[in-house]
Amino acid sequence: KTTLSNILVGVYPIKEGEILYAGVSNKALQLSTIRENIHLILQHPKLFNDTMLFNLTLGKEYSTDAVKKALHIAQLDNVIAGLDLGLDTLVGKDGIKLSGGQRQRVAIARMILSDPKVVIFDESTSALDVHTEVKLFEALHDFLREKTVITIAHRLSTIKSAAFIYVLEDGKVV
Repeated sequence: KTTLSNILVGVYPIKEGEILYAGVSNKALQLSTIRENIHLILQHPKLFNDTMLFNLTLGKEYSTDAVKKALHIAQLDNVIAGLDLGLDTLVGKDGIKLSGGQRQRVAIARMILSDPKVVIFDESTSALDVHTEVKLFEALHDFLREKTVITIAHRLSTIKSAAFIYVLEDGKVV
């Protein structure tokens, strides 16, 4: 399943066949175009030994309001409030100063800021308790409404609102 998500965003090249994005072949698109429009959120997101703000924005310029909105939707308001230096707090190598669920929500806030057309959640809420996950997806509902969302998960509660559910087993849809 993770391999499939990596193929969709162009991490792994396609040896045979093609992927159609809104009817357009991957062969007709630049990799940069695909990556600008699809945001993959992994179970273990990459965080840098830098500030919380840098890990949210990756150095891009966003308004204070946009950052606050992303933090609110990603259920990070209380986390930021609890940090000694707020958004200026260093999170450590790979975000070691944050819990797994906090790191996942940082990656989700990063996705919100990038505002992609397609979002792939690859076990990206697995470290959250069920209560926080429910609140998160309720907050994400309006943001995700006009987007294509692919959710890869083992927990049934994570995919219960999906329009279509596919089960992959041994590389095949069953």
